[in-house]
Amino acid sequence: MKIIIYTLLFLMLLTACNDLDLNPLSEGASENWYADETEIMMSLNDLYRTTFWEIDRDEWTDDWMNRGTTNQITGGTINGEWSTVIRWWQVAYKAIARANTILENLDEITYDIPEANLNKYKADACFNRAVQYSKLISHWGDVVFYTSTMGIDEAFNVGRTDKEDILQVIYDDFDFAATYLPTSYGSSDLKHATKGAALAMKARIALYMGDYEVAKAAAMACMDLDAYELYPNFGELFLSSTKNSVETIFAIPRSTEYNVTYYTLCQFFTTRNAGGWANYGPSWDLFNSFLCTDGLPIDESPLYDPHEPFQNRDPRCTETIVEFQTDHLGYVYQPHPDSLTVYSSKKDMYVTNNDTRANAQYASYNGLVWKKGIDEDWTDDNICDPDIIVMRYADVLLMYAEAKIELNEIDETVLDAINQVRARAYGVEITDVMSYPAVTTLNQTELRTIIRVERRMEFAFEGIRYMDIIRWKLAEKVLNMANYGMLDVADLRTKVVEPELWFFPSTPEIDDDGVSDLSAMYNAGLIKLCGTRTFDSSKQYLWPIPSKEILINENLTQNTGY
Repeated sequence: MKIIIYTLLFLMLLTACNDLDLNPLSEGASENWYADETEIMMSLNDLYRTTFWEIDRDEWTDDWMNRGTTNQITGGTINGEWSTVIRWWQVAYKAIARANTILENLDEITYDIPEANLNKYKADACFNRAVQYSKLISHWGDVVFYTSTMGIDEAFNVGRTDKEDILQVIYDDFDFAATYLPTSYGSSDLKHATKGAALAMKARIALYMGDYEVAKAAAMACMDLDAYELYPNFGELFLSSTKNSVETIFAIPRSTEYNVTYYTLCQFFTTRNAGGWANYGPSWDLFNSFLCTDGLPIDESPLYDPHEPFQNRDPRCTETIVEFQTDHLGYVYQPHPDSLTVYSSKKDMYVTNNDTRANAQYASYNGLVWKKGIDEDWTDDNICDPDIIVMRYADVLLMYAEAKIELNEIDETVLDAINQVRARAYGVEITDVMSYPAVTTLNQTELRTIIRVERRMEFAFEGIRYMDIIRWKLAEKVLNMANYGMLDVADLRTKVVEPELWFFPSTPEIDDDGVSDLSAMYNAGLIKLCGTRTFDSSKQYLWPIPSKEILINENLTQNTGY
């Protein structure tokens, strides 16, 4: 493989030899770039392309339903040939190489650039490098590590560096970034990182690595900036119309005007009545995890009625999942098998209900569809442009609380951080403890459960759950559980609807991790098995190194089990 690559490179050089000495001044290259601050900024801007900012996917978790199908992670088939593994690895190192190149060139600049500007540019590059290495060590563990440009020979022979050593450099990069980046840019677009972003991202990787002291300090430093606050309306926060909110610490902006949009996947999430397919939806596992308004799980609260499962639930439940018999995207949403028509406020008439499986066999298999962040601007042309929110203030508050809980440094600041997030969900002030279930316990075990459930309710459909179940070592439990849905229409009518057991025939048990057990309903023949998830704890807590990287580098070892 090495011989083949060298040969191809040599042939490329031969065919391009006439161009080697002709660096077009209109194109960037190390020899003629970084001539002024405009070109430096252009290089830094490149690091913020959406290509470099993919986030973990909810489909890799127990929060997801796609007609019962699994993927490489939930089906236990992940290997070094998986396109996501290959792409994430390549993209991370491409960004790292570009950040390294920027830093090296900035160190060699001899012309006059104010030191403050130079340090800000370096800080920007350090932030991006630290983010990419954070992604690598959290998903792969020990990885290839370098902070300067490498030649081909070195690249083909470098081995893996201990993740703990890399972590220290990540901390240093984030610290440098937090020192020299501005608190804000004073504009409506969050295009580049800020001081708060560096501190928050440092807290996140520290939490992922179980370094709770560092996580606590970094989160506290971010909070002490007094630059962010919780957006008052949880539901509005995720709409395309809400750009650069007071809660957003770091986001990659998207805009239909500039053709930077949310992939082309809008139809996977929108209802069938509104022109979508609704095959990507929330799981019953997620639905059951939302607490009742008394702060208790559904199997403990007297407020919960399985036949009216949306009533008396934490408000984030109906802001995340569309409540039955409510207007959504211009149509009343009702998956009941006897609701063959529904009212459309968009058309001011009753229409065929394509969101019930009685009319459309591929309607939601479990009756649930996503609401969070989805509004009517998704349905006019199936193009949408909500910002990619990488970090928001609610996460900083809950990271701070979790770090303090794990350190057993439980005090009023822990309760305050959790209750700020919970009170916002209810749309009330934190001091109005009669209007929401304020957390009051100081017991570490109880608080550990509370913070995990709180994170699940708060960050559903935001790409946070995957790394949470990985770092909490919950993946081996929740990703080895079945994904259930409604019975086929004929059985649903006779076994659930006619005995007046709609929607849930009974209340599932919820364990100390906030995980529901639906097996009793399945064993009674009242719900359907849609798919079985598989997770191999002996290997899947880390991803495999891309196979082709192992083939071309004899010093690069594979993760155990792959």
